Amino acid sequence: MGTDRSPGGHGRAVRVAVLIGCSLVVLAGCGSMPMTGDVKAVDASQPGDSQVQVYAVAPREGAPPSEIVDGFLESMTSDDPAFATTRKYLSADARRTWQPSGGTTVLAQAPNRSGPLLHDEASRATRDAETTYTLTGKKVAAVDDQSSYRPLAPTDYSQTLHLVLEKGADGKQEWRIDVVPDGLLLGQSDFKRLYRSVNKYYFATGRTGGDPMLVADPVYVRNGTDPVTRMGTTTQTVRTLLAGPTNWLRPVVDSRFPTGTALRRDVTALAPDDQNVLKVPLNAKADKADRSACRMMAAQVLYTLRDLTSARVERVELEGGRGKLCSLDADDAGAFSADSGSGGPDSQYFINDKGQVESLPGAVESNAAPEPVIGPLGAGTVPMGSVGVARDERRAAAVSADGQNLYVSSLESAEELAAPLVTSTAKEAADRLSPPSWDGHGDLWVADRNPAGSRLLRLTGGAGEPREVRVPGLDGSRIEALRMSADGVRIALLLSKDGHTTLKIGRVERRGSAVAPEVSVEDLRQAAPQLADVTAISWSGRSRLVVVGKEEGGVQQVRYVQADGSTSSSGALPGVNQVESVAAADDELLPLMAETEGDGIVKLSPGDNWQTVLKQGTSLVYPG
Repeated sequence: MGTDRSPGGHGRAVRVAVLIGCSLVVLAGCGSMPMTGDVKAVDASQPGDSQVQVYAVAPREGAPPSEIVDGFLESMTSDDPAFATTRKYLSADARRTWQPSGGTTVLAQAPNRSGPLLHDEASRATRDAETTYTLTGKKVAAVDDQSSYRPLAPTDYSQTLHLVLEKGADGKQEWRIDVVPDGLLLGQSDFKRLYRSVNKYYFATGRTGGDPMLVADPVYVRNGTDPVTRMGTTTQTVRTLLAGPTNWLRPVVDSRFPTGTALRRDVTALAPDDQNVLKVPLNAKADKADRSACRMMAAQVLYTLRDLTSARVERVELEGGRGKLCSLDADDAGAFSADSGSGGPDSQYFINDKGQVESLPGAVESNAAPEPVIGPLGAGTVPMGSVGVARDERRAAAVSADGQNLYVSSLESAEELAAPLVTSTAKEAADRLSPPSWDGHGDLWVADRNPAGSRLLRLTGGAGEPREVRVPGLDGSRIEALRMSADGVRIALLLSKDGHTTLKIGRVERRGSAVAPEVSVEDLRQAAPQLADVTAISWSGRSRLVVVGKEEGGVQQVRYVQADGSTSSSGALPGVNQVESVAAADDELLPLMAETEGDGIVKLSPGDNWQTVLKQGTSLVYPG
């Protein structure tokens, strides 16, 4: 069971796996589990191993250094409790100091190992007391100690492992690793097998009115039982919720859990009872919360677990040091909804071939007739080229067909078209105003792409004087398009530079007074580094985007990505040709819409294929 890795490649190593279920393809013929048969060894990062469980195997007596390195790497891909077996590959000192929870480095493939030639090792072991091996690969992501995922453009990874001969309890000399970095090193397929993305929820800060709004903060937790904490996935998720928001999101959200609130020491498993009630035992710090704050705390738990457990949690009961604190039913948590907007019957809007704004019935049937919107935008006083509808669907903003002027008009009453609120002075239409977008605060955003001075602009409440928003970190890039998240604290930007257009997510920070806040977009981070060019984007739900783009030298693809840049479990979408724009709703059950060059406006309903809705029409959007 202990074959060596070949020099310069990952080869086969100490890895044991068993299938834990029958394939759905052969389920009908799976009357019983076979009770006999061979245990098989499999390669690290073998694609499609989601149904494979890996068991850690201790180093064998007299194992050479290469086998120690391979065994250590393989053991990290297991569910080894407390990594006890994994630590047996380490020296006594390293065994005490190694922190597997110190973050995770994700490589495109399992790491390659290079070092002394295999045929030299027998002679080296008799005369040398130490040796070094190098681990290499392409680093594609990192997960920090807060479980926050950060994608990276593939970069070279190199790390050394130092080994020494160490005397064991039986007095025999054995090779062990004595210098090892904290954290785990995993290939991408092993990472996807071992971890899953979850959204924990916090409240947006800086809101000037309306109900508190929950914001999704995506993190990765261990599938099943975590080797370090021995907690199941649900308990891990609640634990990381109580620990507070990730550093990236922290400046714009807060938690209603009092500082220091944590699960009671003896809690390792949380699960709803047969009435779908989840009881969460907290330490005495939680007793500081009043009833209003406690209900908001319960809402954070409800939304965090909404997509996690197989059974829907109908009620959360929080218990503090002195007993029950409060409870909240799932039906009463709507006041804190993170999915505001995009729920009405007429939630899709587009511009017809005359430049008029029209709406589609909510069912979006292929034979449904579009209807002009009320007011001057539907009458077509000025031909429009793009449109953005406020999330309450009472107003819309539209940019003229030449890209020069931005107008805002009511969708509830017929009135004259008011004067434009923003005018671009750029000479070319492609250098003028971007399509507009509304945030969850009711503010309107647009980019002026004028080469003489490109700007990101915000209109408070969709009216008044446009104010420039500072965007540090653009590094010479120009904003080509933007989409605001429903919560108003994140913005997706398409940035062009050096002939490529890439997607970045920024954090929207509001400082100063409510009357005249200072707004900026901070800490831009890549959201789809695997795509060399991104041509269209739309938010799709609480923490997900649908993206149209191409890999270097590849063909156009439409796919989902998470707001943290990780690839969504939904993955790539069915193929559709020549997509020019996409539109998705806050409600993920509503159809995904796309504007195509050849087929007009098409829709993709969950579990279905693309269907044509309209042969003509541009700038299709959901509210937002």
